[in-house]
Amino acid sequence: MGFVDLHVHSVCSDGTMTPPELVDYAVEKGLCAMALTDHDTVDGIDEMVEYAKDKPVEIIPGIEYSTEYQRRDVHIVGLFIDYKAPVFLAYLERFQQSRTERNYKLCANLQKAGIDITYEALLEAFPNAVITRAHYAKFLLDKGCVKSRNEAFDRYLGDHTPYFVHREKITPEEVIEVTLKAGGIPILAHPTLYQLGREQLDILVHRLKEAGLMGMECVYSTYTPAEERQMKELAQKYNLLQSGGSDFHGANKPGLDLATGYGRLYVHEDILGKMKKALHTKILFTDLDETLLTADKKITEKTRERILKMLLDGNHFVLASGRPINSILDVLKTLDIQKEDIEQEGAGGIYATAYNGAVLYDCGNNTVIEQYDIPIPTAQTIFDMALERGIHIQTYTDTHIVSCADDKEIAFYTKSVKMAYKVGVELEKELVHAPFKLIAIDLEDRARLEAFRADVESSEIGQDIVCAFSNAQYLEFYNKKAGKGNALVNLCRALHVHVKNSVAAGDEENDISMIEAAAVGVCMANGNPAVKKCADYITKNDNNNDGIAEIIDRFVTDKI
Repeated sequence: MGFVDLHVHSVCSDGTMTPPELVDYAVEKGLCAMALTDHDTVDGIDEMVEYAKDKPVEIIPGIEYSTEYQRRDVHIVGLFIDYKAPVFLAYLERFQQSRTERNYKLCANLQKAGIDITYEALLEAFPNAVITRAHYAKFLLDKGCVKSRNEAFDRYLGDHTPYFVHREKITPEEVIEVTLKAGGIPILAHPTLYQLGREQLDILVHRLKEAGLMGMECVYSTYTPAEERQMKELAQKYNLLQSGGSDFHGANKPGLDLATGYGRLYVHEDILGKMKKALHTKILFTDLDETLLTADKKITEKTRERILKMLLDGNHFVLASGRPINSILDVLKTLDIQKEDIEQEGAGGIYATAYNGAVLYDCGNNTVIEQYDIPIPTAQTIFDMALERGIHIQTYTDTHIVSCADDKEIAFYTKSVKMAYKVGVELEKELVHAPFKLIAIDLEDRARLEAFRADVESSEIGQDIVCAFSNAQYLEFYNKKAGKGNALVNLCRALHVHVKNSVAAGDEENDISMIEAAAVGVCMANGNPAVKKCADYITKNDNNNDGIAEIIDRFVTDKI
């Protein structure tokens, strides 16, 4: 049984041990892994990684960002960051400049209180360190201005003292974004320390989850058993990874030890294992028609073999379509992948995003993960607008299509999408619940659909609805929170898969948001020219010649 510590500070910020000293101490304490998470700096990581090369402890590159939320300092820990990535270094320079500007202002406020202090004196007293409030506390203590560290915070340095200076408003959402761009895992650090209360903390976690937060510190040195239970329940509620650490600062936090905190802290290595899985699992999103499926709506044996292999390698496969769930599940049957095959230990899962991302579905467990509908009054408005223009319009129940008429358009549509249909135009009567998607169809004149789209987008309901073509004859309408791009991001978060490991393939306009959201966006060789412009890669083979197998071989897994 191994233990880890995922929140540790060195002399490069406000700790008292050098990076090599921390490595030796971690080995002495029996840790199998440790994350260096200095405040707003990564200066110690290279030294620590180099020194630990021959030591029995894994070093995880990290950082602890200071951000502002409701005039409080809120900290985000970034783990597994690519700390040399240009996008990360550019943001980091801004964070450090913000901290420097605050330090000058804080020194000026303390001078007005009669304290002999300058920022230059702090830098001289603590060379090569990122100056934090812990350094101020030690400086004031050494100068005899206070009798204890606690007094320094209570009188001069705490958030609610008259001398405290808030930083430039760098938000938690901003550092979450940069951590994700740097390939790392953003973690909400020590949530109980912000003294928000249960309701306000829940609001904060919900808000940060929406921004891409992947985890929170559920095991921490100061937590009571009740607080630890509360943090684990909150992480479970928002489907967040658990993290844990001591927040070790050496002599700057007397009595708080590496690995064990105040004596009761133990962070099991399983926590780290789940994070690594999130970082290494890959996920492939593929459109169906003209992408996965051949012209005769089949999946070739070669493509089937590649999909099965990627699943057995532990990666996830997602059928991303504008179709209803039942139609997607019919396609899944043609893959002929047996449940026992993907129930093997370590195998990945099969998922679906239906109705252009309005429904996220776990095909293995036959359960809905998330869904976003169109309110019936809004859907009825779109129906009525289409009928006024003589344009075919339809929507869906769980079991059948609701078509505005028994016409050539519904006959054409149901040739490929094998679903029953019913004629009806009063949606309150026809639908049990709000629909997830509507389709307007014109088999001969795309210009009529283009004009209809413009009318809907300029209407009162336009701000809440996405209008996108899935092919030249089909104009689709769905909730703005849906869309294939949002579905990719939302499903990655639900499955704890880092977006940097996502690959998406499509051929038509309604695939563009998904292709742009993925780390690797692919357009099929047979795809729309507009989609090709947005893609990172265009397949050499089209949908009739194993284009998806090509994508799997190149971006997801090793060739068979």
